[in-house]
Amino acid sequence: MPTLTSLLTDRFAAALSAAFGEDFADRDPVIRSSQFADFQANVALPLAKELGAKPREIAGQIVEHLDLAGVCQPPEISGPGFINLTFLPEFLAGVLEAEDATAVDAPSDPQRIVIDYSAPNVAKEMHVGHLRTTVVGDALARTHEYLGNTVIRQNHIGDWGTPFGMLIEHLLDVGIDSETAQTIAEDPNAFYQAARAKFDADEDFATRARTRVVALQGGDAQTLELWDRLVGYSREYFNHIYSLLDVTLRDADLAGESTYNDDLEAVCDDLEAQGLARMSDGALCVFPEGYTGRDGQPLPLIIRKSDGGYGYATTDLAAVRRRAQVLHADRVLYVVGAPQALHFEMVFATARAAGWVPEDMVLEHVKIGNVLGSDGKILRTRSGKPLRLAELLDEAIARAKVTLEESNVEFSPEEANEVARIVGIGAVKYADLSVAHDTSYTFDLDRMLAPIGNTAPYLQYAGARIRSILRRAAAEDITFADSPIHLGEQSERELALAILGFPDALAEVAAGSQPHRMATYLFDLAQAFTTFYEQCPVLTAATPELRASRLRLSATVLSVLEAGLSVLGIRVPERM
Repeated sequence: MPTLTSLLTDRFAAALSAAFGEDFADRDPVIRSSQFADFQANVALPLAKELGAKPREIAGQIVEHLDLAGVCQPPEISGPGFINLTFLPEFLAGVLEAEDATAVDAPSDPQRIVIDYSAPNVAKEMHVGHLRTTVVGDALARTHEYLGNTVIRQNHIGDWGTPFGMLIEHLLDVGIDSETAQTIAEDPNAFYQAARAKFDADEDFATRARTRVVALQGGDAQTLELWDRLVGYSREYFNHIYSLLDVTLRDADLAGESTYNDDLEAVCDDLEAQGLARMSDGALCVFPEGYTGRDGQPLPLIIRKSDGGYGYATTDLAAVRRRAQVLHADRVLYVVGAPQALHFEMVFATARAAGWVPEDMVLEHVKIGNVLGSDGKILRTRSGKPLRLAELLDEAIARAKVTLEESNVEFSPEEANEVARIVGIGAVKYADLSVAHDTSYTFDLDRMLAPIGNTAPYLQYAGARIRSILRRAAAEDITFADSPIHLGEQSERELALAILGFPDALAEVAAGSQPHRMATYLFDLAQAFTTFYEQCPVLTAATPELRASRLRLSATVLSVLEAGLSVLGIRVPERM
């Protein structure tokens, strides 16, 4: 379905061309929402200086050539030169009757979007810090797929490096098939901490661990088999969390640090051969242009340490190169914590300087803010440790179940468990996705699970209410699928306008990597439906024709709510 803004943009392109010449046809009409109309075009202001005329005069010339017959009321010029645009109710009704409100036009040139997100560590518990990278990345993946782009998920797990020496030796000590080993899939921290304690207290064990690291990096077959067993146990744990969160990451999306192990030496050799890397204090470093430290000296990006080992920078450079040259990405999104901003800026600059990345390929750091506790600090346990993600999710489900038990709706035990999971997980995900990804927010389950305000339960309840209405209509054999839509009441017109904003919201999410734009849109849609429902009787409408129209409007709202929440990875229960 074409978006309302794209329709207006096309009409303004024709008007600008007719008024000022073909060179002006591709000017941005600067269409924005307005409190005085449905939309407002501000293009006259930037054109005024260029054309040497007053903005209101420019606006008048545009309106003179603007053909919106049958689409909008006659445009009004306000203020210094704003062009106010208000759609005709019959036009909005016609679009809703003719188009699937959840459909989007297939892209003429679909993109290949690589999204790097989640990235937990093998043999370590996922904590609340992994929540945001996982759900934001997944929402972006779902959005781009909805729009028709090709999405390549990359779960850059920590599955390589020096800790694996002690982990493998501890695995051998406890037995590779022992119950202790298998607890990695349920409680990775216990296994890791036991290995760490042994490494710190037992020099013989520490020596064996260091030797094992060398064997691992050297490709020893037995060591690699043990390493693979460790990764397998952690994979079970990751998949449990991903299933609970209802995210789309699968085993095939794993692209951990080990993936690039064989490329690291070549990365260093290439950068050195191009004169981009040089030795500094025993380490091989790149000094990207424009990056300096507090002392004013060039800032190094260390790609090979003085002991010959490689670090995150080398792995990330290898990943950029592969995503450009093997995966042929048009755009790469790194959904990673905001504190890594400088690191990624330098990695991106180095990759471009090396010529590994086409000029038109987008490298984007989707900066992730922190999850805070009620004290305004990063959310942690009372002991100061990061809060385990599994515990947090289990608590959300438990709290949701209590809320359901206090409602007037009767559920079977199985249904209660399923609805509690949908509501609890949806509440946690929506609270995260409803704020800008680069800002922090306070984790508050009471607020997240509230049935009012900008929360998932509020949206889910709107969906469940519509389902109830449609069930009653079906029980009375009322048909409405192809009924004409009437928008005689203001709340009906406002609801139709809200429905038709869905494609624009999707486009905003994709363009700016901002899932909160969809959350804001869905909240506004739900509010518009609530107002409509309170002011316009549906099943008891004055005439059968009006009843059918309002049922069709309600059903369309449900389909858009479900579609919008689905790109955020949130479901709507049948009943609440």
